[in-house]
Amino acid sequence: MNTRARLPLYAATLTALCFALVSWQLSQTLPWQEWWHSAQQPNPDDYRQLLLWYSLLPRLCASLLAGAGLALSGIVLQQVLRNPIASPSTLGIAGGAQLAMAAGGLFLPAQLAPPTEWLAMLGGLAALSLVLTLAWGKQLSPLAVILAGLVVGLYCGALNGALILLHEQRLSGLFLWGAGSLNQQDWQAVQFLWPRLLIGASLLALLARPLSLLSLQDAQAQSLGVPLLWLRLAALLCAVWLCACVISSLGVFAFIGLAGPAMARLLGARKLWQQLLWAPACGALLLTLTDQLLQWGEPRGLGWLPTGAATALIGAPLLLWLLPKVRALRETDENASISQRQHPGRWPRYIGVLLLLSVVAALLIGRGQSEWLALDLPTLQQLLPWRLPRVLGALAAGILLALAGCVLQRLAHNPLASPEVLGISAGSALGLIALVLLVPNPARGWQLLAAACGAALSLALLLHLSRRAQYSPQRLLLAGIALAALLDAILHLLLASGDPRLMPLLYWLAGSTYYTSIGQSLALLALAGLLALLCWAGSRWLNLLSLGAETAQGLGLNLAKARLGLLTLAATLTAGATLLIGPLSFIGLMAPHMARLLGAQQVRAQLLLSALIGALLMVLADWLGRNLLYPFQLPAGLLATLVGGLYFLFGLRRSGQ
Repeated sequence: MNTRARLPLYAATLTALCFALVSWQLSQTLPWQEWWHSAQQPNPDDYRQLLLWYSLLPRLCASLLAGAGLALSGIVLQQVLRNPIASPSTLGIAGGAQLAMAAGGLFLPAQLAPPTEWLAMLGGLAALSLVLTLAWGKQLSPLAVILAGLVVGLYCGALNGALILLHEQRLSGLFLWGAGSLNQQDWQAVQFLWPRLLIGASLLALLARPLSLLSLQDAQAQSLGVPLLWLRLAALLCAVWLCACVISSLGVFAFIGLAGPAMARLLGARKLWQQLLWAPACGALLLTLTDQLLQWGEPRGLGWLPTGAATALIGAPLLLWLLPKVRALRETDENASISQRQHPGRWPRYIGVLLLLSVVAALLIGRGQSEWLALDLPTLQQLLPWRLPRVLGALAAGILLALAGCVLQRLAHNPLASPEVLGISAGSALGLIALVLLVPNPARGWQLLAAACGAALSLALLLHLSRRAQYSPQRLLLAGIALAALLDAILHLLLASGDPRLMPLLYWLAGSTYYTSIGQSLALLALAGLLALLCWAGSRWLNLLSLGAETAQGLGLNLAKARLGLLTLAATLTAGATLLIGPLSFIGLMAPHMARLLGAQQVRAQLLLSALIGALLMVLADWLGRNLLYPFQLPAGLLATLVGGLYFLFGLRRSGQ
């Protein structure tokens, strides 16, 4: 029996398993002989009947409705955009909806705030519009759309993190809600969902026939009288509406909108009407099965795991598996946005002076009980032990990330590559967290080794995933973002466990330098200097690799040795920075690109200027984070992410023009 013939058997097995788990879960609460009587008229004095009627059954219905709604939204998005990996998660719709609800709850007066589903829909539409605008220059190529969507989703997540840090009390429940929880105490969520999903599904049923014509070329569809613009707009509105209703009532369930349609196609649904029927059924099955497995594992220590976060462990590997099946994206012109100047001129000196002034300002100027602190010597002596470690730590982290980004961009021949975007920073953070869980109070040297191993493993996995595409720069970039989504899901699952050993890492994950000491900062600065020398020594390899593999080999370069050495160097640079600043800051993206814009096209010139720019950006981010919203503090990594995310989107937009 071949693989395709086995697929219906696998689906039937999953359905039977789901049915068995549901039956077991209900029978554990109430014998099956009493189910019908309890459903008709639950006894208020019997807690088992109340638990069945007001918790278990609403939870089951909510999982079925949410899975069906998200999968239906995903299949419509894929049909409209002609993109087999489009979904609410990969297009940034889920992140935009979540951000809009958080911001609306904070800043809109209660009497003016619209219903939650409309807030979520506005946020989702705004995110989708931004994604389509960014990818328009590449004719909405599948990989361009997904690349823009994943980055918009990451940026919305960073903005959500900033809101949570600034309004911790008011948004304390946003983290768990954003992870997607199906816990129910009544039928309110089900009563909210079913009529709204029914309206969306009915509208899509009316559009099913013209939607099927979108598989044709635009000219062919227009010759048949199809109003393409209005049809696509109506279908996208319906898809975002379905997603917004689920998110506003239950939270974010990552990648169900991708997994449901993919499973339907694997089972043989080729025509659109088949997919519109099968995809919701598959989505409902996948989400319900995931939730039932978590409930089954609750007595075994899995009760802390949010259902939505668990679905990311299914969807992110699925996205990585689907990547080779989509059309290749037109290669980015590496020199499209690079200055025509061949030498940076005096820019290194100017940036160096600005860096020195920024360090002095960060040490001398800040806000305290008075508006701006005096610069007298006694006050400075009191504050220097607090400020100096943070300034030196930010300086070292900026140098390390900038050098890592420069090496990766040269190695991948892609100006949009960086340790944060490719998931290497997330791998480094995961390695460090694993060490903290396994070893009590590990030494700093062991922490660096664990972080470096995590970065190296994630980088090795990334290269393995890109091998079939011959390390295509665009495929490497997209695979890295998908890998980052998977590692980020694992990080959130570990943090959601409530392990007290991980609680101090929450602020570190946002990129704060608050807990660094003078010894740690000096050690990291020394490491940055040592690795900078190694980068300088490896610049010959980078120069030869930029000529192409065949030319480099003809000039006597051992490709395997050179690539392994440079990748190990990039992993170590990333690990060192991650120890202090957390897994995301986008400095590794911005600094090398800005150096190229200033004319540093030679490898050594770019390394030098990138290091200076990275250090300047991180010192400024740390200083501004301490003073902008005093007495509240924005972590330097988070502030750099908010700026760097905009820079990434700008770079993506320019690469498509």
